Amino acid sequence: MQHLTNPLLPLLRHIIRRGSFDDTASKRQCLQYLRALRTLQLNGFNTIFLGETDIPESLITGEKIDKEADLHWPVWTIVHAGSSQGWVPWRYKLLLRGDLPTHQQNGIFQELCSSLTTSYGKCVIVTRDKRQPMRVGEKDGKETETGNLPPVPPVIYMSSIECCPEVARANGHELLAVPSSYNYLYPMDVAWSSLKWFIINNRKDFSLKSIERTHSYRYILFYDLIDKGIEKMTANKWKVVINRVKRWENYYLDTLS
Repeated sequence: MQHLTNPLLPLLRHIIRRGSFDDTASKRQCLQYLRALRTLQLNGFNTIFLGETDIPESLITGEKIDKEADLHWPVWTIVHAGSSQGWVPWRYKLLLRGDLPTHQQNGIFQELCSSLTTSYGKCVIVTRDKRQPMRVGEKDGKETETGNLPPVPPVIYMSSIECCPEVARANGHELLAVPSSYNYLYPMDVAWSSLKWFIINNRKDFSLKSIERTHSYRYILFYDLIDKGIEKMTANKWKVVINRVKRWENYYLDTLS
């Protein structure tokens, strides 16, 4: 009897083995991040989550356009930070994408670090690196005074600003990058979702119409809309989300150790 062989089987085995290796590295990175975070928290560091989200003009206006046309519309980026106590007492930044010089990008993170020092003392600032995640064991990062932090690259790149560990340490803080495969450990996504749902459901209430003889205009109170949307993510909601993140942290610490 003739046996049929699948020519894709060797390739499939290779994919499975490679995926298993990547999964192991990802788990190791997550465990290293969580242990570093807990060590800093035990040493009196307050946990601050820093993030950003894009607000395309079509989301503000409610106009339905195809994806190709949407690429040519202006996009704003909001940068803000929060903790178990709510949004940090720092004026969030609303930036037009691609319109901010590099020196101002660095200045935003410095401004945030100074504000956190005044409001909270020493903090561990957790953000998401937009680049490829750094593999555990790479030598690009520098070890800190705590001696057991995971490797941190010289700069953590968000889309709109650059976060430098040296700037953080100069203000008494530490900077960590949340593992990219573990979104449950990063509450900023929930905060941004709350903001965008508010925009979708309430943008008509922040619009004014002007009808003239030959044209009609619509004015959108953009900043008021964003302000109110951010306010809807209250301190109580932040507390609920952070408690959920802590449960996930405990789960991963138990299962990955």
